[in-house]
Amino acid sequence: MQQVIDLDQAVIEIADRRRGWESAGLTVGAVSWCDEAASWPQRLETDRSRMDDPGSISVPITGLAESQLCVVLFRGGWADVDFIVNIDDAGAPPAPDVTSPQAFGILLDRRVSRVFGSS
Repeated sequence: MQQVIDLDQAVIEIADRRRGWESAGLTVGAVSWCDEAASWPQRLETDRSRMDDPGSISVPITGLAESQLCVVLFRGGWADVDFIVNIDDAGAPPAPDVTSPQAFGILLDRRVSRVFGSS
């Protein structure tokens, strides 16, 4: 897969927001990496140094009750977003193309606000 976005820089966007999210009562899980070059089934790793050819990162975020958000960013420039606010409000909305780490940060801000309210 062609690299459109630097995943290491995207992780910095998560790190820059982590303290604010946690101060708002959210639990932010470890960033997981998936190695593009690994044989199937590809394992998720939290240790970046174990990646020869990182293809994606993911971060889970949870809030009160059953609210959850998981964002997976692929180096090819797209993201998968899954969320559940409650039993009646869940989904996987289409995410815009992600062309930079800053665009990924904006995507995170919007999705966190949508699922957990302003934080």
